[in-house]
Amino acid sequence: MEKNKINQFGAIIAASTILMGFSGASAETRVTYKSAKTTSSYYQMAVQISEAMKAGSKGNIIVTVEESQGSVQNVKEAVSRPGNYVFTTPPVLVRLAKGAKAMFKGKGNPKYNDIRALFPIPSLTMHFVLSNKSGVKKFSDLKGKTILLGKGSFGAKEGAKYLKLFGVKDSVKLANVELSNAVPALKNGQIDGFVTAGSWPAPNVIEAAAGAGVSVLSLSADQIKKTKRTKLVIPAGTYKGQVAPITTTSLPVVAYSTTRMNAATAYALTKTYWTEKSKMGSKASWWNGVGRGLMSNIKGKIHPGALKYYTEAGFSITSAQK
Repeated sequence: MEKNKINQFGAIIAASTILMGFSGASAETRVTYKSAKTTSSYYQMAVQISEAMKAGSKGNIIVTVEESQGSVQNVKEAVSRPGNYVFTTPPVLVRLAKGAKAMFKGKGNPKYNDIRALFPIPSLTMHFVLSNKSGVKKFSDLKGKTILLGKGSFGAKEGAKYLKLFGVKDSVKLANVELSNAVPALKNGQIDGFVTAGSWPAPNVIEAAAGAGVSVLSLSADQIKKTKRTKLVIPAGTYKGQVAPITTTSLPVVAYSTTRMNAATAYALTKTYWTEKSKMGSKASWWNGVGRGLMSNIKGKIHPGALKYYTEAGFSITSAQK
């Protein structure tokens, strides 16, 4: 009789151990974060988010960062990826995917309607960087100057568009130099300036300001309107020698998932992101440019789990985002 009781007790302990094992496993949430090319600042941001999620959740959220060839690929994969898929993209691409327009023409899918926003990340910010020696203070001063646009990137395409919009395209000399060599080329006088787009403060602009002495052009309200981009102000003192704010344009970038992600996971990701953001900012200053004001960059619906956090935290949310 005693032997049977011991066996039963042992069986209960064994069963409890197994259940505890399952409980521990279920407490760990694994998420795939599709970002950008490994050479991009956005890939570095993804790694920082991964580290912040692990630290902020005490190891309960494990984020695996995947390299991407671009935002269009990220959006397309949202159709087939399972629930815990997070990806970054400008909101405009989500709108185009839902409407089967532009690069999504003929490739529409009803599952694009399942995409939901989680939180904004640093915007792609336009920088027209000119050496102090060039004497350039406004876009009309670019006539006769040698400018490096780079090739193929968003910044290169956007920069070329602005030169045309502001009437200086035919009077500017375009340098045949890779953007990675922009700072040395500026220092040795090979170019008068360069155009770059990325999160601010931009590392190559920091380097140029420290080593060569530069100014970053501001855009007027009329010029910003012509670009049809989002206005962004870079505070004074962001770059060495910058005594006034820089008014420029940006392409907002947002982290998204889909309705296949459960509410609890979306809530945990969003809450951890915002609570850890200041710590991320102490290590990489581009996070300091992210605040509640960037919530207006989210066009379309926010994931219900993320919305729960925003409601609790007192964020201003529009009816279109709910």
